[in-house]
Amino acid sequence: MNWREERDSLGVVRVPADALWRAQTQRAVENFPLSGERMPEPFLRALALIKQAAARVNGRRGLLDPERAEAIARAAEAVAAGHHLDQFPVDVFQTGSGTSSNMNANEVIATLAERHLGGRLHVHPNDHVNLCQSSNDVVPTAIQLAAALELRDRLEPARQRLVETVAARAEALADVVKTGRTHLMDAMPLTFGQELSAWVAQLEAAGARLAEAARRLHALPIGGTAVGTGVNSFPGFGAEVAAELASLTGLPLSAHPCPFFGIASVDAPLEFSAQLRGLAVAMLKICNDLRWMNSGPLAGLAEIELPALQPGSSIMPGKVNPVIPEAVAMACVQVLGFDAALAVAGQSSNFQLNVMLPLVARNLLQGVTLLANGARLLANKAVSGFRVNRERIEATLAQNPILATALNPLIGYERAAEIARRAFAERRPVLEIALEETDLPREVLERLLDPRRLTQPNLEPGQSAGGGS
Repeated sequence: MNWREERDSLGVVRVPADALWRAQTQRAVENFPLSGERMPEPFLRALALIKQAAARVNGRRGLLDPERAEAIARAAEAVAAGHHLDQFPVDVFQTGSGTSSNMNANEVIATLAERHLGGRLHVHPNDHVNLCQSSNDVVPTAIQLAAALELRDRLEPARQRLVETVAARAEALADVVKTGRTHLMDAMPLTFGQELSAWVAQLEAAGARLAEAARRLHALPIGGTAVGTGVNSFPGFGAEVAAELASLTGLPLSAHPCPFFGIASVDAPLEFSAQLRGLAVAMLKICNDLRWMNSGPLAGLAEIELPALQPGSSIMPGKVNPVIPEAVAMACVQVLGFDAALAVAGQSSNFQLNVMLPLVARNLLQGVTLLANGARLLANKAVSGFRVNRERIEATLAQNPILATALNPLIGYERAAEIARRAFAERRPVLEIALEETDLPREVLERLLDPRRLTQPNLEPGQSAGGGS
């Protein structure tokens, strides 16, 4: 490999000759060989957007000459568009403020800006690209901005796709009555549509909570610089950069009225992570319900048949597993783990700075990616294509002894329990046993024990609603 020499405040460093980065990035590459995992792409793009916005503001304010300001803005815009991301080699597990990644961006953008200028002007990573900024306000701002953008552009469309897919299946299966289950045991009947409506409502509630949490992400700590006071900046810098970022992204961004808050804590990302956890739990429920309903095909519930996507066993021919719900469930569990790590990271807010910001960025943004991809997989490869085994559902429903619950208001709990016991023990329909155990006319019993009628919430006159599980 060919090398060149670069200098920073600590001295001379050898850097790969073709690298866009400079001395401080190279030191970080050598100092943090921990995971081999780089900072998430959405974070790097958000970081570049901040540099672009800051260059525009500093140019308008006359703090940067027009040529440098334009060159820096153009270079940052290229990085924000996804170019040159291979020039960000710093490990996730680095200095807790994310200074190394901030300097990585400053150096890459400075090099690109100098190239735009044809070498006529020198562009300094600190004095020009990082002007009026600190890693301590830029990095948490980049985390919040990246999370807000990923929610809008990736996660919300995927979540909505899953909602629409489940809702469409619920409507299509609204007439299919099945055995309900509580404690994994047979319970009163409901329709497939009613069962899936719970999934829709849970996913919609999770989306509403994420949208509410995003409002806190939109209030950025930019302008606080080192400790929140805005040292080496100017009054209103944060507000102007936030307005520029709002123009660039279309998000309702603003500078937080207390910049100390977003530097000394990660409360806004932590709240957002908690709502990612909520969505992960909702998706886990769907995955597990699908797996149970698909279980079999002979010895399980076998209520549905998921699309056969690949052979399920290296030794058992013909076996097909619920691979999509399993894969998405693992992704959801990982999001729960990310959130637990974020909670610990939030406790590392010492005095004026949190010192686990790169971990916060990585876990938060990877969580968004996993849930967005998982939601699309569930929608496209599991929910949209499962086949309902109506014959199996009708057969088990007819034998369900819990249907005797409908007789409680007329004959009492104890007599209904005896009918249920006999129906189960003798493997006979509840209707047959009820005809033997009561003097109620067949037409009355047929009406009371009709599973479809039992899925309706409105009680008839003389009936009472009882609770229980």
